[in-house]
Amino acid sequence: MVSTVPTNEKLFIGDLNGHVGATNVGFERVHGGFGYGSRSREGEDVLNFALAYDLLIANTVFKKRESHLVTFRSGQPSSQIDFILARREGRRDSLDCKVIPGECVVPQHKLVVADFRLRVRVHRDKRAKIARTKWWKLRGEAA
Repeated sequence: MVSTVPTNEKLFIGDLNGHVGATNVGFERVHGGFGYGSRSREGEDVLNFALAYDLLIANTVFKKRESHLVTFRSGQPSSQIDFILARREGRRDSLDCKVIPGECVVPQHKLVVADFRLRVRVHRDKRAKIARTKWWKLRGEAA
């Protein structure tokens, strides 16, 4: 499915569950190095998926305090299991990615938000332009 999206289009993927861990050893290309917890088998699958399609895990790029990293909390145990992936070539357009601590989407899961700079091109239709009357060029009775 990911390979069918043209490379010139923006791509954002979410709701990937797994523990990618705090370190980026072996996955420096896709993991920013600012994760939380330890890596699990499912997290390694997420990292391999990101590596295969040249995606970046936005949650791990920005250094945050623990409350802005933890996406799941059940009593004392907490973890970072929800991620947002984006194309690596758009890394400069990634402004921020964090967890909103006070907002719960479903019980125990926190809301993950990311800010990206998107360039919107406006195409103007020249045919739809209405000609202006240039009053200063009119002479004689026509004025």
